[in-house]
Amino acid sequence: MAQDIDTIGIADLFGPPSAARDRADASIMAAASGIGFMAVQDFPGDAWLTPDSRAQLLRIFALPQPEKQKLLRWNFDQTKKNVYRGWFPLQPTAVSYKEGIDMGPDIAGAAGRSASDDPLCEPTPLPAEGALPGWRAAAADYYRAMETVGSALMRSIARGLGLPEAIFDPYFEHGISTLRLIRYPLRDANAGIDISGPDFSVVHKGERRTIIGREHADSGFVTLLAQDGVEGLQAKNLAGEWIDVPPANGTLAVNFGQLLERWTGGRVRATRHRVIAPKTARFSIPFFYEPRVDAEIAPLPLSGADPFKPFLYGDYLWEAATNFVEMSGIKHLRQPRRAAS
Repeated sequence: MAQDIDTIGIADLFGPPSAARDRADASIMAAASGIGFMAVQDFPGDAWLTPDSRAQLLRIFALPQPEKQKLLRWNFDQTKKNVYRGWFPLQPTAVSYKEGIDMGPDIAGAAGRSASDDPLCEPTPLPAEGALPGWRAAAADYYRAMETVGSALMRSIARGLGLPEAIFDPYFEHGISTLRLIRYPLRDANAGIDISGPDFSVVHKGERRTIIGREHADSGFVTLLAQDGVEGLQAKNLAGEWIDVPPANGTLAVNFGQLLERWTGGRVRATRHRVIAPKTARFSIPFFYEPRVDAEIAPLPLSGADPFKPFLYGDYLWEAATNFVEMSGIKHLRQPRRAAS
């Protein structure tokens, strides 16, 4: 029997201690330690999770190609200085068939976070205001709303682990969270790519479906995903079965990353997921809630958790992120900063 993904109301996370907040914490911890996936609703900023509001952000995909090319990353246009933030185009031969943009905290007015030579802290190339009037303000507002939700969920996880609720807060001050906008178009059947093999297709509910987002677990802490009402996202449950993650309006799909799994001694589970092609183009808006680049990740005071040598988040993130196809060819551009021994 496939385990369902629970939808949890989290309004009480933003209020004072209460029995209702305790119940929300318990539901979140059950999902985090079980299937490792959940949907959340009822939180500040949830007005963004309607078709009309999402469309404000997704207007960027309607830009003319020359405007998109101005936003490209270095690995797609080596006249550019940005290597980590910016636009990634469709790559026809890749399994993950998508285009989009990765944006950092500077879009929300956090100017002080970019005063670094670290490529993880570089500014984000953005479309001119005249090209997309009002778009920058919308992206900034959405980014700040997701930071608020990410912080509340990390505090809830801390309480669920029996730790001080603010234990994670210092790590996320001046964090480098990424807001990503993605478009998954229908793959051109005449592109000369054999999509019949196991890397490119699966059988789902008796029907062969193309994979457009390769199976993986996120590398970091918490991912908040706004979907566009189009199915396709799937998570692997505890029995190893693929189950659909409902793309309901008014909700965020939430999953946890490998670093949080490691940091919590396995008490929080990083779940593998993938995207299979729907019948129409699909858009998604993931927000990766991340700490500051020089945050030193060291063992938490949790009984039974395996010890590990402390390391810097930026070093871990660079090693993990540069394995994805849209980041290919940039690994050599940043050297590890390493935590003090």
